[in-house]
Amino acid sequence: MYVSARGQVEFPPGYTPPNLPHDDDDSRPAKRQRKSRVMSERKDLDAHDKAPDSVKIWYKRWQRMESAAFNTRFDIIDCGSDPDGKTFPKHMLREVSEPGFADVGKVFGEFMGGDSDVGHGLKTPRVFEVKSMPGLLIYPNILPQPLQLRLLDNLLHRDLSNPQHQTNVHLHYNVPYGAPQPHASGHNASFFDPSARTLPIKPKTSHTALDVPRMLDKKLRWMTLGGQYDWTSKTYPARPPPPFPEDVKNLVQGLFPMKAEAAIVNLYSPGDTLSAHRDVSEACAQPLVSISLGCEAIFIAAIEDEPAPSSATAVSGDPAAPPPATTATSTKGGRGGLGKLRSAVLRLRSGDAVLMSGEARYAWHGVPRVAANTCPGFMRSWPAGTESVDGVEEDRYEGYRGWMAGKRVNLNVRQMFADIAAEGEGVGGGDVDVLAAMGKGTVAGAEAGA
Repeated sequence: MYVSARGQVEFPPGYTPPNLPHDDDDSRPAKRQRKSRVMSERKDLDAHDKAPDSVKIWYKRWQRMESAAFNTRFDIIDCGSDPDGKTFPKHMLREVSEPGFADVGKVFGEFMGGDSDVGHGLKTPRVFEVKSMPGLLIYPNILPQPLQLRLLDNLLHRDLSNPQHQTNVHLHYNVPYGAPQPHASGHNASFFDPSARTLPIKPKTSHTALDVPRMLDKKLRWMTLGGQYDWTSKTYPARPPPPFPEDVKNLVQGLFPMKAEAAIVNLYSPGDTLSAHRDVSEACAQPLVSISLGCEAIFIAAIEDEPAPSSATAVSGDPAAPPPATTATSTKGGRGGLGKLRSAVLRLRSGDAVLMSGEARYAWHGVPRVAANTCPGFMRSWPAGTESVDGVEEDRYEGYRGWMAGKRVNLNVRQMFADIAAEGEGVGGGDVDVLAAMGKGTVAGAEAGA
């Protein structure tokens, strides 16, 4: 898979992507019909819509489940527990036989600065599609451990200290950027640097003043890269976005069939959740990808095939017994019953990636649980224990040793706009006027992340 010059997802000749039905006749009208269907579905979606009752109740069941149950349930897809794939749930997954990767070793090496052997001798990553939800792809453990640490460094040292990248803290506080200076070792500026600990973060209104340690540990929930999503209006602003970090963009575009134009970096602690939502802000139906770092999480996705005949507010049965993850289900209860769902439950580990495309692109999805004490050992000390540019471990971040042990960082990347092709046809056969969308700065928006 790759992104063509027109900004469209392309596949090798003769290969039918997992998120599209097989056609006896691969004619252009058939392609246009499929694209038109996806785009029309997107255009009918409203960023301010709330999840249907069937999704809300199903989400809450997973949110309330005892942690011990996650290790015993057979309806959770957990690819990271078996690197060799010998015990993958074949009744839930099918392997994508031709994932169409570029040279992943080269992609990894370039991200690491070209002076690392992290990409040498790597096998082609395996990719799996959830059978019940075409287009929902899992890339288990796709990022090597050194690359995961470098990605954390770049996101939370370099990019967080760049004032062009807004955070949730900016909504209520004036965040200073003058004091954190590049370290003599060659590292970028960082809010984790000792020189930044006493920076005053003053409230804009009646909020209590913050210091940097409290901001990093308790208050920081998200950061935007590239297109700066407006969480109030649920739109991307019309003004040109700041540049997307080049190395992160090249990493994403080298691994996944999309352009990296906007991203939201979500930061979770155990007990935090992300409610069920759909991402419909973007002016194209291209995939979005979610990369996990740190603690494990339960990720859910659902499509309501048949809406409820009337509003339902209750459901009978054991609240700790979610419907099977891979079959369509109809749950009765409340006033008139609930809608009919197709659903999937994934356990995401550090280094995993999930791609939402095709039918799954606009599925309801969320994170009902983040599991405590599951950060992998090689990452628990971060940001302490990192190496300086001369390869010597330094104690610059010793005051924050173990910060990552209780965190999950999720990088959620999406393509904002479809390119205009030479013949004037964009993604969806001209269903979206990209220039008009950019001028208005408003396409239906939604929450984001995984």
